[in-house]
Amino acid sequence: MAKFFKILLISYILLFTYSCQEGRDAGDLWGQWRMTDGDRLYIGFSGHIARLQDTHHGEIFVYGNFQHVGDSLFLQCFSKEGDVKDTTMVEEAFGFKPFNNIRLKIVTLNSDHLVLSKDGRTWNLSKH
Repeated sequence: MAKFFKILLISYILLFTYSCQEGRDAGDLWGQWRMTDGDRLYIGFSGHIARLQDTHHGEIFVYGNFQHVGDSLFLQCFSKEGDVKDTTMVEEAFGFKPFNNIRLKIVTLNSDHLVLSKDGRTWNLSKH
């Protein structure tokens, strides 16, 4: 019986350790960020998943994979239903183009502030 509890305890510790560290793959990007020029556009990072959200006309979410390499942020957005509104939200509301192959420069990244840029345009985000 002691062996069973020892295995159970080790399994629990491993599971807890893995689940707590999964979000840490995002590094300094981890968490939810709000565009500072309004209160409707949010980007969340966890693990290797990004979630773009527009709260202006209800709750619209678009998910994607991301990579943080050096001073670059690569986003690959996906639309489950292939809705045009998803592409429109990412490309027009956020200004991130093209929808499924976005590369942004990380100008500033610290615990409270994220500044992204591309082709002369700048996006300022704050930790929410």
